[in-house]
Amino acid sequence: MRFVSNSEGETEQLGLRLGEKLTPGAVVAFTGDLGAGKTAFTRGLARGLGVAGRVTSPTFNIVHEYEGGRLPLFHFDMYRLSSADELFDIGWEDYQARGGVCAVEWSENIDEALDDRTIRVDIRRGDRDSQRVLEIEGVEL
Repeated sequence: MRFVSNSEGETEQLGLRLGEKLTPGAVVAFTGDLGAGKTAFTRGLARGLGVAGRVTSPTFNIVHEYEGGRLPLFHFDMYRLSSADELFDIGWEDYQARGGVCAVEWSENIDEALDDRTIRVDIRRGDRDSQRVLEIEGVEL
């Protein structure tokens, strides 16, 4: 499915719609340029899961954990990983086993570890500064 968002708020709203549909163990894999809106989408995703509080990019931590919603959210930034082999070092399988939702920025760095149940969200800049084009595969919104 293709969506056009004209603001950060609209991008968050799409994330919220997805978050409301997710089930335990879901993996949402993001691709898109730096600053495209992956974290904004994830903020909405967190709200859709009922997670309160501030959601920020896990750039320097690799993963942020958010509890308190109907499902926990594990927000990963794989930018600094060079291969899927490094997932073992960060406890990827443990996170998946916890029954939450894994939101993965820079998923192309670990693509070989993702399976066909993965929900894929590609976010690109549109024609205007605030516009984004989102392609979402693996779920109907």
